[in-house]
Amino acid sequence: MKIAVFASGTGSNFTALVQAIKQGQLAATIELLVCDQPDALVLKRAEAERIPIVCLKPSDFATKTAYEEQVKEALILHEIEFIVLAGYMRLIGPTLLEPYKNRIINIHPSLLPAFPGRTSIADAFDAGMSESGITIHYIDEGIDTGPIIYQKAVPILKTDTFATFTERMHAVEHTIYPMVLEKIFQEGASNEKKSLN
Repeated sequence: MKIAVFASGTGSNFTALVQAIKQGQLAATIELLVCDQPDALVLKRAEAERIPIVCLKPSDFATKTAYEEQVKEALILHEIEFIVLAGYMRLIGPTLLEPYKNRIINIHPSLLPAFPGRTSIADAFDAGMSESGITIHYIDEGIDTGPIIYQKAVPILKTDTFATFTERMHAVEHTIYPMVLEKIFQEGASNEKKSLN
């Protein structure tokens, strides 16, 4: 499966996917990294793996559509079959949603629909919840509102600090994202939404 990873930050999930592919746990090739932040650490990670990069600043484009049109051109050039979001901090618009319907997947650090958005780990921790978790879902036009594929609970321990809880959340992400993607790719989920729960 030829995939593009979209990321905006450090790229820890990107690295987890790279390692899963190298270890034979994920039958895919990362043909492209799409990044919207020129200073993001994930760019160096992709360079180290010799993975092609498209790094575009949305503010350099007159419209979101113009930005996504250029991204789409790169996806077509690299024959991308699935888009995998890994800490990509932008809403995907119809320019990409329509041609890649049910083929854009995101990982989110909460048990959706609880705590959508960018600060979900902190929101769950500050709310005094006994658990939060990881959600893998298809992307739609909303903020973390697409159909849920898989969820994994992560307890918030009484001894947890925000840092230790965050570390455990990321560890779970890095384990389950390649596993769920492999299942999706094996089952040919590009044609229909499938629940793995």
